[in-house]
Amino acid sequence: MSRLFGTDGIRGVANVDLKPTMAYALGRATAKRLAGPGGCIVVGQDTRRSGDMFVAAITAGATSLGVDVHVVGVVPTPALAFLARSGPYQAGIMVSASHNPADDNGLEVLDADGLKLDDAIEEELEALIWREGELGGVGNAQLGRSVDASDEVGAYREHRVGLAGSIDASGLHIVLDGANGSGGAFGPGILAATGARVEAIHVEPDGININVESGATSPGSLAAAVKEHGADVGFALDGDADRLIAVDGHGRVVDGDQVLGILALERLSRDALPGGLVVSILSNGGLQRAVEAAGGEVVRTPVGDKYILEGMQVSGATLGGEKSGHVIVLEHTTSGDGIVTALELLRVMTTHRSSLPDLAAAIPMLPQQQRAIKARHKDQWEGDAALRRAIADASVRLGDAGRVLVRPSGTEPALRVMVEGHDEALVAELADALAALAEQRLN
Repeated sequence: MSRLFGTDGIRGVANVDLKPTMAYALGRATAKRLAGPGGCIVVGQDTRRSGDMFVAAITAGATSLGVDVHVVGVVPTPALAFLARSGPYQAGIMVSASHNPADDNGLEVLDADGLKLDDAIEEELEALIWREGELGGVGNAQLGRSVDASDEVGAYREHRVGLAGSIDASGLHIVLDGANGSGGAFGPGILAATGARVEAIHVEPDGININVESGATSPGSLAAAVKEHGADVGFALDGDADRLIAVDGHGRVVDGDQVLGILALERLSRDALPGGLVVSILSNGGLQRAVEAAGGEVVRTPVGDKYILEGMQVSGATLGGEKSGHVIVLEHTTSGDGIVTALELLRVMTTHRSSLPDLAAAIPMLPQQQRAIKARHKDQWEGDAALRRAIADASVRLGDAGRVLVRPSGTEPALRVMVEGHDEALVAELADALAALAEQRLN
């Protein structure tokens, strides 16, 4: 039996392979394992139309075991993490598929500290999900209640506005792309608290347009808007606002690795990067070279922001993240928060009176290509001799400075291939060849 939980919870096409019955079972499992009768959990969602359905199912499941459910409505995932940590909750559940297509949805459980669960606890929840019918229930007088807790989100907003108020960006013009997701109702006001002029695009969600030709996974329209409006910088959130991709005033994309490099080098300049910079195995080798050349250390972890945080906790680091734009700034948040990342970039830009292109130039990237190959048998790639030989041959052609990484996606039925090296044409050629072979062999 395949594992339910991927790197970001349980995901699938809403009402097709991720059904409300799964959300109901997860609500009961969470109530049983993490809360207990008389306890309470907090539940939020992004802007997908299917979110209401899943929240209702989670609520029914948890209340059937005597647990109150505080429903906060449409919020960024980092806002739910903030509330889970600061409120009277034993757990939180976020209904979101983050950057995935609009038809998808996901169920992610957080603990009382607002952190993603350890793998061992996820396995316990899975076991409870598969036998949820054996968990029983409580009588009418002991049933949990559904509580409208939408006003609690004000505490998250107030905290982030406080961070913004410590930055003077009054001379800057910003375009923010909300991806028609849950960050659109929060980001513009928070960024405006820096004194910057903020124009927002893709902040009109209709339940089906989340991440559609917008946001961190599709920054082209943000780049065009930045150039059209003559803005200094653009910020693109994803559907649940836990990641950020930046665009400079020339319309050029500054990805998560360069953002991490900018923040890391600034901290190194004031001897404030304890424990090094924690990144995933996918982060660009150019980032590692830049940080190490400045006297810093880079620690690598498996892919997934929960593994980034675990690595930070082990090394004592305060900064970590991924190329995709998940950035954890531990003095402000224990999860990726695209709005906080934007504020930190603005802090560096204004403190050092530097433009984003000048800051990004200090972190030259190695050519890198990534491919996502739809694969019915994504977990069987290591057992395919032809694919293994092709990967080994590609590594030889790239030389000592090159890398090939192959891994099954934790959020989609896909195999992910990353190729990195000095020769851009060779990197692209090998990435295409490996992707084509994987598609042929694994379907």
